[in-house]
Amino acid sequence: MTELLYLPADDDVTEFTATVTEATSEYVVLDGTYFYPEGGGQPADRGQLSWDGGDASVVDVRKNHGDVRHYIGDREGSLPAEGETVTGSVDADRRDRLRRMHTAQHVVSRVVLDEFGAATAGNQIHPDWSRIDFEPADFDARDLVVIERETNAVLDRDLPVSKTERPREQVERETPEGRTQLELIPDGVDPLRVVAVEDFDLCPCGGTHVDRLGEVGHVTITDRTSKGADVDRVEFELVGD
Repeated sequence: MTELLYLPADDDVTEFTATVTEATSEYVVLDGTYFYPEGGGQPADRGQLSWDGGDASVVDVRKNHGDVRHYIGDREGSLPAEGETVTGSVDADRRDRLRRMHTAQHVVSRVVLDEFGAATAGNQIHPDWSRIDFEPADFDARDLVVIERETNAVLDRDLPVSKTERPREQVERETPEGRTQLELIPDGVDPLRVVAVEDFDLCPCGGTHVDRLGEVGHVTITDRTSKGADVDRVEFELVGD
């Protein structure tokens, strides 16, 4: 089983060493990793693995029954042996963009819940843009102005962002109704990793996030589309690199 070393709060680490537990021509499994495997609407990290006599690009990262498979692309040298030490290098710029985007998504979701009573039905994070599906929702142009303005007002507060593990019972009690789909998380997952923005927001989440809202920059709403009865999709980008 691969230990997810970035949890609960080390998601700013992008250089590490680990031990190989399995290596094939397609992927490498390590005893621990700081690479984020795809999940929760956030794409996998990219980067490099290097070892004595070889290196390979990491083009995808996915969980597989407790293991994390680092899928490799271009490779030089022979595969690392089981038990060999490798150095992992996560693409730091891409990780930073995803951390900022994911935290921004949390803020947008909470603003929409507070202002319009619409819950987040789904989301997809990308390095350059992201989207959130809200339900029930039927936004007009004025609503989008409110979402953008209020989101940026919260980001300007530069609130601290904490990432901790908390007992599931506590999380279920403290998470606002409509803020997340807790019922989709298996009952056996306890404690839960929680991302909290001081007194503004609390949400169970396994993704990577910034440490303060001031790191995010600002949000600009770029599009709104209807995805069916009572479901609206809002797309946004970040400004302030």
